[in-house]
Amino acid sequence: MSVVEKAIGLLNHFSTARPEIGLSEFCRLARRDKATTYRHLTALEAVGLVEQNPTTRAYRIGPAALRLAELREATVPRRDGVLQPLATLADRTGESAHVSVLSGSSLHSLAVHESTRHSTRVVIDVAILPLHATASGISAVAFGAPELRDAALANMNRFTDFTPTTPEALDAAVAEARRTGISTSDSGFEAGVHGMAAPIYDQSGALAGAVAVASVATRMTAEQEFTNRTALVEAARQITRNWGGTVPAVVEAAWADTLTPMPREDAAR
Repeated sequence: MSVVEKAIGLLNHFSTARPEIGLSEFCRLARRDKATTYRHLTALEAVGLVEQNPTTRAYRIGPAALRLAELREATVPRRDGVLQPLATLADRTGESAHVSVLSGSSLHSLAVHESTRHSTRVVIDVAILPLHATASGISAVAFGAPELRDAALANMNRFTDFTPTTPEALDAAVAEARRTGISTSDSGFEAGVHGMAAPIYDQSGALAGAVAVASVATRMTAEQEFTNRTALVEAARQITRNWGGTVPAVVEAAWADTLTPMPREDAAR
């Protein structure tokens, strides 16, 4: 990993739950020594990507990051095209819906919409989604470039007792995603959270990211799963259209099987 990659990589540790990070905590999160971490932060601060809180001396996102984010959205619009489909997805499923975008071998969270139907719901607050442990990540590996599998295998951290941590476990999840067009992760990243995701595409014709539903696992009946699948497919098609893309025929074929009406006896279980 280059010096630039290491410095820019520090930005990935910021989130709405962790808006400010001190030097010592950065060292712990990045697993680097203090001198190296300080040097990288100083470089980021010099170009405005981070700044220090004058009171706490902790680091936070700098003004240059906002300008770059606005420029990105103005030149390669993404967010506007997902807001309405996400709201509809959350309303139909009664669960939290989110979209992530693929950048290189990383999957970055773009937008979230939480349903208000239930008092208990999944709160999604993660900047980069692990490729092996989340439904969105598994979808990326299943429908993206072959190199994404290598990236996933290189970072198979265990988050719960149900996280896939072997090539065989990852390959099984990917195979099922390709068969149905929908990936799943049951407590793979967070205990008690059941995730389902579908791939989305842009004008390049390549995989652009994933749209997902994160449900409280105890609410996942067969009927709820079918509702999630149906709503996910519709959301994925709409976002793909909004981004100027086309869903590949092989994915549409997999979805056709996914959308086969569920027998009444299964729905009643």
